[in-house]
Amino acid sequence: MNLASLRIITPEIKRSVQFFERITGLSAHWYTEDFAEFTTGTCTLAIGSTRTMSLFGKDLAQTAHNNLTQPDNNSCVIIEFLVKDVDEQYNNIKDLLSEIIQKPTTMPWGNRSLLFRDPDGNLINFFTPVTPEAIKKFS
Repeated sequence: MNLASLRIITPEIKRSVQFFERITGLSAHWYTEDFAEFTTGTCTLAIGSTRTMSLFGKDLAQTAHNNLTQPDNNSCVIIEFLVKDVDEQYNNIKDLLSEIIQKPTTMPWGNRSLLFRDPDGNLINFFTPVTPEAIKKFS
């Protein structure tokens, strides 16, 4: 089994897609006005509008609830991107970010990480392996 895709559901798909295009440098592939994807070497990040949820027959997702300003709505998922140099990425995107949770910091497991939120409050982590063990894991 392989993880193929992660999907963000948002009420403002154009805003979300533009945000991810700016921070990743990738171009989205739009399939419909309600669904776009970013393809990386290992996984796809899909972004769907809230209207896509009706195709599943129920209103399953509560968008924009990954927000720490409301104690009952803490995010429990982090979308992570492996980047060549997290410090360089930070310098390139810091002005695009409305909420930086953690500036580039070396974590105990050997990754240097930048943690921030997207416009819907989802946690996003850019990381670069920096210790020999972490580098080996991702090479």
